Amino acid sequence: MSNQPVDQSRRTWVTMACAAGGVGGVATAIPFVSTFQPSERARAAGAAVEADISNLKSGEMMTVEWRGKPVWIIKRTPEQVAGLSKIDGQLADPKSERKLEMTPEYARNEHRSIKPEVLVAVGICTHLGCSPSSKFQAGPQASLPDDWPGGFLCPCHGSTFDLAGRVFKNKPAPDNLEIPPHMYLSDTKLLIGEDKKA
Repeated sequence: MSNQPVDQSRRTWVTMACAAGGVGGVATAIPFVSTFQPSERARAAGAAVEADISNLKSGEMMTVEWRGKPVWIIKRTPEQVAGLSKIDGQLADPKSERKLEMTPEYARNEHRSIKPEVLVAVGICTHLGCSPSSKFQAGPQASLPDDWPGGFLCPCHGSTFDLAGRVFKNKPAPDNLEIPPHMYLSDTKLLIGEDKKA
């Protein structure tokens, strides 16, 4: 233990310098640490999207964007729903069993949807990422077979999908169209990107 007197002015100066350094360090660290958090734009890109389907009529389709991808919402007619079971033999994966992660459990059925008449699917071909065109009209058409039941045609390499987004056999696309997580907030409102209540 030293017998020298304590220099109070020096002690005060050292205390103030340490406090100022601590404040400066915290002030510098806050913006640095905040750069690790996703931006508002990034958060919005992954956020769930609400879709109002109250004006969607039977046989019509609307498109919403979720995570930068087009998501189709199709209200199928009763005839279109009834026709889904008739073409299972023509499909590569009629029950969506090959890639389970692309079809939520509540959509692993013949119509690949929560409600039979409403399909929600990501409108991107599973081959090379093109966006297929809607070809809902059944029957012979250019680039389609004479017994075409209605569905989607990818213009890039000719992959075809039925009205449940299931790929036909012997096509370049290896899998059915992806079904995004979704749920109904009401009879006319869908939430795409979340399915906590499903």
